[in-house]
Formats: sequence, C-alpha cells, structure tokens
Amino acid sequence: MAPNTTPSSGAASPTASVLDAPLASAVHPTAARRPDDAITVQSANTTYTDEFITAKFENRGADVVVLEEGRYTIKPTVKPFEFRTQRKVPKTGLMLVGWGGNNGTTLTATILANRHNISWHTKSTVQHPNYIGSLLRASTIRLGLDATGKDVYAPLSDLLPMVHPNDLVLGGWDISGASLDEAMKRAAVLEWDLQRQVAPFMKEMGAPLPSVYYPDYIAANQAERADNVLPGADKAVHLEKIRGDIREFKAAHGLDKVIVFWTANTERYSDIIPGVNDTADAILASIKTSHEEVAPSTLFAVASILEGSPFINGAPQNTFVPGVIELAERHGSFIGGDDLKSGQTKLKSVLAEFLVNAGIKPLSIASYNHLGNNDGWNLSSDRQFRSKEISKSSVVDDMVAANHLLYKTKAELEVANGGPLPKTKDGKEAKGEHPDHIVVIKYVPAVGDSKRAIDEYYSEIMGGGRSTINIFNECEDSLLATPLILDLSILAELLTRINYKEAGKDADFKPLYPVLSLLSYMLKAPLVKPGTDVVNSLSRQRNALETFLKACIGLEGSSDLLLETRIW
Repeated sequence: MAPNTTPSSGAASPTASVLDAPLASAVHPTAARRPDDAITVQSANTTYTDEFITAKFENRGADVVVLEEGRYTIKPTVKPFEFRTQRKVPKTGLMLVGWGGNNGTTLTATILANRHNISWHTKSTVQHPNYIGSLLRASTIRLGLDATGKDVYAPLSDLLPMVHPNDLVLGGWDISGASLDEAMKRAAVLEWDLQRQVAPFMKEMGAPLPSVYYPDYIAANQAERADNVLPGADKAVHLEKIRGDIREFKAAHGLDKVIVFWTANTERYSDIIPGVNDTADAILASIKTSHEEVAPSTLFAVASILEGSPFINGAPQNTFVPGVIELAERHGSFIGGDDLKSGQTKLKSVLAEFLVNAGIKPLSIASYNHLGNNDGWNLSSDRQFRSKEISKSSVVDDMVAANHLLYKTKAELEVANGGPLPKTKDGKEAKGEHPDHIVVIKYVPAVGDSKRAIDEYYSEIMGGGRSTINIFNECEDSLLATPLILDLSILAELLTRINYKEAGKDADFKPLYPVLSLLSYMLKAPLVKPGTDVVNSLSRQRNALETFLKACIGLEGSSDLLLETRIW
C-alpha cells in the first residue's frame, strides 16, 4: 500500500498530466465544506469553549404499570443529563477490510472524485461528484421557525463538528492482491469515464494489505481471488499482524484515530460454544489455540478493540459473539453492526411500519432478490446465504410486537395452545404471532451490481378482506452502500468525542456505552446492548439519532405538533 493516501487540497497529482482537462463544476452541496460552528445555540443550557460544547438535556419518558383489563397507570419521568463534545475534529483514517471489493473501491473512487472535483461524462450528461445517499451529508433537520413562521432546515452534519469525507485517509486489507485501480475495473460499478480519470490516483494507492483467509468461512468460489493472504493458520499470529497494521497505518499518516470497517465477504455464522467464544477470556484463549469457530471478522474486531479503534461490521454474520461484546465493554472500545441496510430491507422497514401503524395486518412478506456482483457470487453458497437470511428476516419484529391488537402475543398463543410453544426449526424460542416471512437471493451474473428486488406484502383488511402490495426495486448495490459506510464511520468517530454524565449521579463525564446502537439507521440487524430490545423501525431509528445529536447542543428533539398553527 503506497503512502500517498493523505487528503490534498485538490491540486493535481504527479500523474495528472495524463488526464484530460477537468470539466469545470461547482462543488456539490453534499460535498461542500461548511463551518464547524454553523449552528450556535443561545441558551443557558448550552456553553461553548474552545475545546468543548457542553449541553444540559432532560430526557423525558414514562414508567408504565399494566393493570388488568387493559388499564394502565403512567408516571412521567425526567432524567437530567449533561453531554460534552470535543470540538476539534481529529485526523482520521478509515481502514477497510475488503478494500479491493465493490464497496471498497467505490468508496475510494467517490472520495477521490470529490476531493479532486472530478466530473465525468455519462451517455446523456455530465455528472458531478457528490455524496448523495449519505444521511449526514445529504439530509436535513428541522431547527425551528424563522421570524416569518417558516420552517428552517439545516444539513444534519451541521449539528456537531464531524470529519469531512474528503479528509478520510484510506487504507485496508483484502484477500485479493489486485491494485486499487484494477480492483475498481473488476468491480464494474462506476461509469467508465470516471474510472478513467480516478485510475491514476487509485494506482498511486497501491494494493491492499494481505488479509486473513479461512476457507471454511466464505464460499469456495472465492478461492480464486485469495492471492493476498496472511501465511499460516496461527490465529494469534494473525491477530498481532492486524494490530501491527493498524498501528503502522496510524503512525505512517500521523493519524489521531483509525476506524476499522468490515466490508468483505459475508461469512457463515459461528457456532456459540461455552468456553470458546461466550466470554472475553474465552475468545482470547480460543484465538491462542486457533479454534475453528473464530471467524476472520471476529479476529479483526478483537484486533480493533485491543488497539482502541472503533470497529463496524458491515456484513450479516455474527462477528460480535458474546465474548467480543464483553471484550469491548472491558476495554471501552466502540463496536457497531451488523449488515448495511441500503435497499430492499430499508424499504421493508418503512412499509411494514406503515401497514401496522395504519391498523392493517400483514400476513406474509415474501422477498426475492437477484444480483450478479461478487457479493451475490459468495451468497450463492448456502451457509453464507443463511447469514444474510437471518439479518433480513428480523427487520419487522419490533413493529409486529408493538401491535397486540393485530398480532397475538406469545403468552396469548400459549394459552390457546394449552402450554409452552414448541421451538422454531432453528431451535430458538418461539415468538408471538408473526407474518410469514421468506427471503430468497439468487446469483445472476448478467445484472452485475444492479440488484433486483421483488417484494409482496399480503395483508388482512376489514371484514376478512385481503390487500396485496407488490414492489419491484432496482438498485445499484455499491452506490447505495458506499454512503452508509461513510455515515457509519464518521458517526463512530464523532461518538468517541462525546461524553456524558447523569446530573445528581455522576461526578465526572464518561464515554458512551461501547455498543453503538445509535448507528441502527444504517444497519439491517442493529447490534444493541445485551438484554435490550432491537428497534428496526426506520423512523424511530432516525428520530433517535437526530434527537441525540440535538441533545448534545441542548435542543429538544423534533416535534411535529406545530402547536403555533393548531390552537391559535
């Protein structure tokens, strides 16, 4: 990996003379640099120093007691907190596991195009670089009303000082030794004219570092790509090599922080075995003995935790076995995952919520996909597909469980059954009533990265009637996934700079809990604190993130009550 991966001011590289004259264009609003103090709150609850933004916030909730016959008693609660955010944005590196894959090369080329303001010809127009699809860079939040009573909106990234994507220093690993420019060509995601212009910059970055390759974890059809792997099978040696790679990358580029992101192949699920991966000490011991149930992604997660680098899992496998979560808690190192939520699943989390909240009862949800990129090729193997199936299948669970008027609870079903419900075919505890939910993924090489998704929502309506909604969704997989990688990485870095204390309880500020459930909006199977419920509702996920970021500057969460227009 060549050392020249640091951000530039947009000046041409030594190889730029081979390029055509650049197409003149203004910087797209999603890529424009904005001041770190774009939003200033004038309130007794918010104070600013050169080093910190400190904000007081009251978290309002309710304690509910469920009585017989459907009666409830509710006691409103208020918990005061203080949040303190470091204002200085650190020099940040992003190391991608799977850097030479579709997502890794697309992300790299996108950042280079924005950094150097490279425009390119398509078959119908001139396209300018941007970060469309990024929640942080391309969506807005409502701040309040102006003097005329009109809503005022600002980019979400303006709320707090965040890393600009152009400033990320990129590096990483891959089991394929192809140089970044060749890997981009192999991925066939980007327009040819863009590839032509960014290729010299990609070539300067060299090839990814050798990665971990355990054939049992990914499809056999990936073996032909595995020409850049760490030698041997000693997982303890591999762990130390990965840790060394992170340290060397950080030192070589003078970085303050490094984020590690898994965007490599989907692995099979690891078996959870007592004494092997159920505790922090067990997982460390299992690495020393090179136990077969220590996955490559788990090895990268452990290395990142031990180096104090946030680790995000962008694939569906169970990287975060219980021992890894306990290890992150022990070291106070941030982790987040699992599986990028970009297309079909994101739509499903919206449509299922819409139906249930409208009082309509989905009876079945059938999802069919086909795609032709390397992700699809790997998922054509049954064990890898099973990981994806699991991450996709739970997306409607919390929305269904929230409406016991439509769906019987587990307790109600057990009363009707005359005893405990049998376990599922996977050996898991039975849930309450639930729609039939099936997910199918097929590999069709001809469509490449342009994934096709077909969904059928079959629902019960009034009087025993039925409603069917069919949706056909075509999406360019990596062009939807890349902005999510940026959002997850930038948010993970930001959250390392936010401390909190509960007023009247904590004397000093302390870091956030290591499992970053605030990242849920971008993830299919959000990792949450053990023992807490997963929220898959897209609107609730977005609202949670927005409310938290507002709390850090002393603002209340969004309200659509619009009382000013409703009662006077």
